[in-house]
Amino acid sequence: MKSPKIDRQREHQANERTFLAWLRTSIALIGFGFAIARFGLFFQQLQAELMQQQVLVHPLFNSKNLGVTLVVFGILVIALAAWQYNRVFWQIERSDYRPSRWLVGMMTAVVIIIGLFSLPLLLWRNDQGRSPDLTPRSKPIR
Repeated sequence: MKSPKIDRQREHQANERTFLAWLRTSIALIGFGFAIARFGLFFQQLQAELMQQQVLVHPLFNSKNLGVTLVVFGILVIALAAWQYNRVFWQIERSDYRPSRWLVGMMTAVVIIIGLFSLPLLLWRNDQGRSPDLTPRSKPIR
């Protein structure tokens, strides 16, 4: 027969693994957010250089806003993961663990919302009825 101390130890280790999984998820969200924001800036500069004109950026649906949103969401995930870890830790210690699905549901809803708001970024084109000339133009040599 197993000792209650070993069972509790396994429960705490499972709680730590869950926390570390949330931590990896938050690091990935922050990394993706940073990469999306910077990569979008790179594409704007590249397009401006190739087209030799100012690039219009949508005020709401742009890569910078999406990247910042992902970074902020990643930070919130870290805070929620720490809170959930401590809550479960004390429930295990009191032998009063009750799983809670609201955190998973909330995280799912937020990721769906961020995904839906990123769709216009993928679909919106700045063509305005004309095909851009993508050949680089030479600059005057000084």
